Amino acid sequence: MAKQLRNLRENLLLALDTLRTHKFRSFLTILGVLVGTATVILVASIITGLNNQLVQTMEQYGARSIFIYKFEPGIHFRLTREERMRKPLQYEDAMAIRQFCPDVQDVAVEIFHEGPPVGAKYKGQDMLDANLQGATSEDFAITNGQFADGRPYTSVEDTHRRNVAVIGADVAERFFQGEDPIGKEITVGGNTFQIIGTLAKRLAFLGDNGSDRTVYIPYWTFRKIYPEAKENFIVAMAYPNRMNEAMDEITAVLRRMRKVKPDQENNFGMATAASVIRQFNQITGTVALVMVVISSIGLMVGGIGVMNIMLVSVTERTREIGIRKAIGARRHDIIWQFLLEAMTLTGTGGMLGIALGYLLKFGVPLVFSSLTPAVPLWSVAVGFVVSVSIGLFFGLWPALKASRLDPIVALHHE
Repeated sequence: MAKQLRNLRENLLLALDTLRTHKFRSFLTILGVLVGTATVILVASIITGLNNQLVQTMEQYGARSIFIYKFEPGIHFRLTREERMRKPLQYEDAMAIRQFCPDVQDVAVEIFHEGPPVGAKYKGQDMLDANLQGATSEDFAITNGQFADGRPYTSVEDTHRRNVAVIGADVAERFFQGEDPIGKEITVGGNTFQIIGTLAKRLAFLGDNGSDRTVYIPYWTFRKIYPEAKENFIVAMAYPNRMNEAMDEITAVLRRMRKVKPDQENNFGMATAASVIRQFNQITGTVALVMVVISSIGLMVGGIGVMNIMLVSVTERTREIGIRKAIGARRHDIIWQFLLEAMTLTGTGGMLGIALGYLLKFGVPLVFSSLTPAVPLWSVAVGFVVSVSIGLFFGLWPALKASRLDPIVALHHE
């Protein structure tokens, strides 16, 4: 065992000496490995940062919240014709959920109209990207809306269609810097509302959170102003540890309310924070796989370069190989000498790639200011192991070629 460790140490020192002797050639050889490994580290850090940010963003809306819409809430690249043609959810659907779902603690209804933002005005100032949304009074508690100032509107104000509003953090920041917004009047979509509360800023995914730019008014006030609006969004909150039961009950109620036959698929969708996170992880997993495949091209090119350089090294050191064999070196000694040299070469490239990828992650916030990338330990381990494996695989042929040299012929090589 001690002898094997001594041989391993000698071979490693010999490999490092070769790297020092041919610095520029070694750098060019490992460039592909370096770039490939750095790409893996950078992509992994971005995806980890995105996943962490999405988890934080979704969890702030409540782990027990169930989001219900006419199609599956979440990320969509394309809707089917059947999904686009579905009729909207009704206010009565939410009331039925409240009445017939014992595992649902509370229900809220949000309503909006499709189209561009309506914009807001205050004392000659305009906020063109402000949204207007109607919501029942329970909405703030169910979605964990934190108030920076003031209060939410009540069910009485909703029933009596009062022109009161709760504004998002960006609206308050745009219009009321250094000024108390409570009691002030704001104009949204040509209608005036008295501000009774302001919401604290929510965590944003990729720098944009529409709720911070939203003016919330009572549900029935919205219906009074926009009687043609039909797009209802239902948010239910399950009792603790009753999420699955609540979703089953909601499914049964909505199928009955929307007259879905037993042999038909649901004509509505449900999602939770956990399901949206799972969906996003599937998407980022696919993106990561594609990027790994692309970066593997760089690793493959680096591996071919390593093999070529090692073949050249075998030719250059033929006489050295002959001397080693003449004084008792066996075939496996020669194989391990060249394999270790190739693995040291690519392993060095891998470590430089890991360092480069780690440094590049600090430049990501310059492009995406809200994103904080994080290098996962598994990506570092994978990057190093793969880079060393490249040297092992592509160094095998040169090592075998070196081990098969005839010592007599090798000693006469010039």
